[in-house]
Amino acid sequence: MSWEDLWPLLLNGTLETVYMVALASLFTVLIGLPLGVILFLSRRNGLFPLPRVNALLGAVVNFGRSLPFIVLLIALIPFTRLLIGTTLGSTAAIVPITLGAFPFFARLTESALDEVDYGRIEAILSMGGNVWHVIAKALLPEALPTLLAGITLTVVMLIGFSSMAGVIGGGGLGDLAIRYGYQRFNDQVMVGTVVILLAMVQGVQMAGDRLVRRLAHRR
Repeated sequence: MSWEDLWPLLLNGTLETVYMVALASLFTVLIGLPLGVILFLSRRNGLFPLPRVNALLGAVVNFGRSLPFIVLLIALIPFTRLLIGTTLGSTAAIVPITLGAFPFFARLTESALDEVDYGRIEAILSMGGNVWHVIAKALLPEALPTLLAGITLTVVMLIGFSSMAGVIGGGGLGDLAIRYGYQRFNDQVMVGTVVILLAMVQGVQMAGDRLVRRLAHRR
């Protein structure tokens, strides 16, 4: 395969991967962040103790984290078809990618909130603040650098998930590597997809680490 034929395939696969990872990251944070906050607050000794709710949510999160992603991809085919109308393409792949990632980010959020100095929380409560004030003024601001580090780790994981989605025709670089690289024994495509994926992971990790250091330095 000549370069003239190869680079449009790589460009299209890269754009599809960026599309999947960007939207899946957004949905993962939108679901996982409040879920992690609820897990933190609803502990038996938490600020808003709801032991049964905490146990139920914890079980859901633990189940989601323990299920191998390739199994989740296949298991969610009927749900994805019901929701999107198809199981093929980058848009359909966002569904299992998000559902596979948000339990992981929820636990990262819960762990990040654990690191917040409880003295800040007590100070807000002693001044008449409620749970919402604690979340907005102490928990999220204080945990922001750790949360950003967790988001960086999650985005890197999502890049890997998007590649595995190629197994079921999810589009992106993973689908390209399987259809053109593996099935047609094209080493150029395989090398090209691997190089681009490595560059994406390194770029995300470096950008995330730099942002976390900047925020930590300001604090």
